[in-house]
Amino acid sequence: MATDYAQGYGRTHGQPGRPAGTGHRLPAALRAPFEARAWREFGHVLLGLPISVMLFTWAVTMASLGAGLLVTFLGVPVLAAALAGCRGFGVLERTRARALLRLEVADPEPLRVTKPGALAWMGAVLKSGASWRHLLYAVVQLPWAVFSFAVALSFWSVGLTLLTYPLWFWAAPAHAGTGGLQLYGDAHHDVYLDNPFEITGTALVGLLFILVAPWLVRALTTVDGLLVRGLLGPSPLSARVVELESDRGVVVDTAAADLRRIERDLHDGAQARLVGLAMDLGLAREKLQEDPRAAARMVEEAHGEVKTALQELRDLARGIHPAVLTDRGLDAALSSVASRCTVPVRVEVDLPARPVPAIEGIAYFTVSELLQNISKHSRARTASVDVWRSADRLMLQVTDDGVGGADVSRGTGLAGLAGRLDAVDGILMVDSPAGGPTRVTAELPWRTSA
Repeated sequence: MATDYAQGYGRTHGQPGRPAGTGHRLPAALRAPFEARAWREFGHVLLGLPISVMLFTWAVTMASLGAGLLVTFLGVPVLAAALAGCRGFGVLERTRARALLRLEVADPEPLRVTKPGALAWMGAVLKSGASWRHLLYAVVQLPWAVFSFAVALSFWSVGLTLLTYPLWFWAAPAHAGTGGLQLYGDAHHDVYLDNPFEITGTALVGLLFILVAPWLVRALTTVDGLLVRGLLGPSPLSARVVELESDRGVVVDTAAADLRRIERDLHDGAQARLVGLAMDLGLAREKLQEDPRAAARMVEEAHGEVKTALQELRDLARGIHPAVLTDRGLDAALSSVASRCTVPVRVEVDLPARPVPAIEGIAYFTVSELLQNISKHSRARTASVDVWRSADRLMLQVTDDGVGGADVSRGTGLAGLAGRLDAVDGILMVDSPAGGPTRVTAELPWRTSA
C-alpha cells in the first residue's frame, strides 16, 4: 500500500508527456526542498495537529459520555452522535489528504438504514464497522500528529535557522558566538575572518537538515496516508463483498443471455425445421395411396431434414457444453474447435491435471469465442492456442497474424469475455496494434477437483 502511495505521487508529479522524475537537471535529493509537493506535505503535517486535537476531543468526550449513559436511554443517541461526528471528520480528512497529498481514498461503505426513523438510523450507525474505524482513527491520529508536527517543524526550523546562520552572524555578531567583542563598523569583516569554520560548518549542517526534511516529512505523510486509507476508506471485506455482488450480477446476466440465445436457436433453427418436417410427413402420408412415388420422394426429403435438424441440435449441445470436453478434457475439446476454424490453428495444452469443470468450461468457451473472432474478423493466415498452468493460475493465449485492431473498450464480444472472466477472478489482456499481430491472454484461477 505504501508503495502504491509513493508510485501514485510519481505519476501525479511527472511532467506532461514524459515519465515522472525525468527531464530535471538537479537530482531529486537537491530538488525536493524547492518542489511544491514538499510544502504541501509540510502543510498537511502542520494542519494535522489542530484537526487531530479537535477530532480526539470530540471522539473521547462524546464516546465516554455515551458509554457512561448507556444505563439510561440517552446513551445510545449520544454514542451514535459521537460516531456520526467522527464520520463527518473523516470526510474532512479524506478531503485534506486528496488536496495536499494527492491521495485518492474512496468513501467507506454507506450506512444500511433498513427502516425510516431515528432509531433505525442510530442502529445503522452503531452497527457500521466504518463508524468504529473512524472512532479508532480519532484516537490513534492525535499521538501520531503530535509526533509528526514536532519532528517536521523541528527539522525545518532548525535547518532554516542554521542555514541562515551567516546572516544572523552578520546582523548580530554579539549573539552569534563572538562574545560581544566587536559589534559595529568594519569589525564585521574581521569577525568573519576569525570564524570561517564555525560559520561554514553551521551553514552546511543547516543545508543538510533542509535536504533531509522533505524526505522525512514524506515518510511521515506516508504513514498518514496509510491511516487514512486503512481506517477512513472502505474496508477490504466490504470492497470484496461489493465486487462479489457485481460479479454475481454479471454471472446472472450472462446466464440469462445464454438462455435467450439457446431459446432463439431452438426456435429459429431446429424447432422450425422439425415443424416443417412434420408437415412434410403429413403430406407424404396423404399421398401414400394416391402417388407412392411422390410420397417416397417426400419421405426422402424429410429424411434429409431430419439429418440437418440432428446436426443443428448437436451444434447447439456443443455450444452449451460439448461432450468431448467432459469426456476428454481441454486438449481434445480445443483441438476440435480449432479444426472448425477457417485458418490453420496450432493447439498446445500443457496441464498437469484437469481443472474443475466450471473453470474448464470457461476456458473452453473463451478460446472458442476468440477463434470465432479470428475466423470472422482477423483476416489471418495462421493462429495458435497455448494453454498452461503458472502457479495458481490457468493461462490461455490465443495469437494470430491478422490485421489487429481488437479493443475491449469498444463494447464488442471481447468486453463480454472480459466480464465473464472477471466474474470468476479472471483477467483478459488484449495486445492488438493496428496491422497486427493480435495476442489475447486470459488468466483464470487454477482449481482442481478434490
